[in-house]
Amino acid sequence: MTAHSKTADPAISRFSNTQIQSMSLNRILSERDVVSEAREAKTARLRELRLEKEADEITAAAALAALPKRAGKR
Repeated sequence: MTAHSKTADPAISRFSNTQIQSMSLNRILSERDVVSEAREAKTARLRELRLEKEADEITAAAALAALPKRAGKR
């Protein structure tokens, strides 16, 4: 039985290392996904704000153009 234990230990150690690497990779990927989702949400929010501002500017420019022009001084 001791011979079996000696050959099993390196295999178990390699398997444990593989598991640890896999868990670390999964954690890193999960963190990356969270950061990516946060960035996408912020980008979408900023895009909405920019589009709203541009629409307001267009509306204000149209309202200004619709105002009657004043007669010049003579």
